[in-house]
Amino acid sequence: MRSPLSPLQPLSPPSTVLASAPFGAAVRLACAALLAALSVGCTTVGPDYKRPAATLPSAWRAPQVDAADIVNTTWWEAFGDPDLTRLVGQAIDANKDLLIASYRVEQLAAKLDVSRAEGSPRVGYNATRERVRRSEEQPALLAFGREPSYNNYAVNLTLSWEIDIWGRLARANESARAEMLSSEEARRAVMLNVVTGVADLYVQLLSLDRQLDLARQSLANRQAAAALLDARFKGGSATLIDATRAQALVDELQATLPPIERDIALAENALTALLGQNPGPVARRSIDALKLPPVPQGIPSDVLDRRPDVVAAEQTLIAANARIGVAKGQYFPTISLTSALGLGSDQLRWLMSRTARTGELGASLMGTLFDGGRIDGDVRAAEAERKQMAETYLKAIQNALREVDDALVSRSRSAEQVAALGQRLKTLEEVLRLVRQRFEGGQSTRTDVLEAERQVLNARDAQAQGVRDQYAAVVAIYKAMGGGWMAEQDRTRSTQPVAKNSEPEIRP
Repeated sequence: MRSPLSPLQPLSPPSTVLASAPFGAAVRLACAALLAALSVGCTTVGPDYKRPAATLPSAWRAPQVDAADIVNTTWWEAFGDPDLTRLVGQAIDANKDLLIASYRVEQLAAKLDVSRAEGSPRVGYNATRERVRRSEEQPALLAFGREPSYNNYAVNLTLSWEIDIWGRLARANESARAEMLSSEEARRAVMLNVVTGVADLYVQLLSLDRQLDLARQSLANRQAAAALLDARFKGGSATLIDATRAQALVDELQATLPPIERDIALAENALTALLGQNPGPVARRSIDALKLPPVPQGIPSDVLDRRPDVVAAEQTLIAANARIGVAKGQYFPTISLTSALGLGSDQLRWLMSRTARTGELGASLMGTLFDGGRIDGDVRAAEAERKQMAETYLKAIQNALREVDDALVSRSRSAEQVAALGQRLKTLEEVLRLVRQRFEGGQSTRTDVLEAERQVLNARDAQAQGVRDQYAAVVAIYKAMGGGWMAEQDRTRSTQPVAKNSEPEIRP
């Protein structure tokens, strides 16, 4: 006869239940499985990662100045323009591509947590209440003297644990971690592109402003020359064709202004897009206020650690290498431990009695004997993927080396060009001074002076474009070199308070 459990009557220890006769064999099997797992727990299936050998040049072709650490700092501040510094900060905080990449990192970090949890025990519970009706025409399924309809109440705590004997789950964790780190480096690659894009567009805007200013000065110069020839034509000292040609030159230069103004508007729109803002004007200063930053120094092997795209490619390779172990792990059996402790009764009032205890403890060994070559195919596919990622990694290194060398060569040659253009401008300014002296002495005409002024303005325009190319080459060097400043920006912004309502508003 069953009696309800008194509050003063404790439950017997679970070990007593598990050690009873129905569970003895299961306990021994579970202990044997656990001992086997501990004895081979250091086994990890699949190849360990080794970095592919890459052939690197000993030095860059173009010379460098001594500025080894500037690539790891906020190099855009070396331009000496507060507006540029402000725009870069806005872009890092609000660029949409950068925010998307950040959320991608969060997603893969969460998946890494899921992967790590696969190797941990899983504890659960369940509670059931059933109303069962047995057929009286199947006496084997109905206990003697029992009514065909009865209730079933049960409350259980469950535990399951897959023992990672062969390291399959460890390889899966390795792959998930590498994918997360690759996404982090991909986010930094986006940050690098955004910052250098802002700097490049800003310099382009300042150069276009200078180009527009010089074009307007040239237009004023040609308008003055045309007015002079028109007056001389009316006075009879010039021909109609000379006056008409002068006006044609004015019209030609007038037609160059709208394209420059269009390019300015397009550059502003491109820059505001990088800032995560709607199209509009951008506050800026003059290109004369910019300072030319020093060229960062480094050796070719630095790109393996500085360039986020190279590091991301290597992490992708590490993930692919680990997936070979995950695929090979299918060759080996999996060992799992399961247990359940609970209470069960056909009447709710007896559910808490001592005699209502239930328990299970088991170990399972599962493996594949024949699958038609599916596992072999998975392994070959994983190995082929690793080969692809290895070549992708080596290609990323070659691309990085090429970009750095291209940028250094462009910087060196652009500096030579700016020096030559500066010398040409000095020569033409001296010519203008001499022509003005001759004009004041009556030995030259006003047309000669205007022509000399036109040549000086053209030389200034060419020099301004050369300076723009020089600044663009420096920005390209910082982009090609990568650098540790991205990690510093992450640390700086992680300590800042998060603004409220930073989540994007989604409207129907």
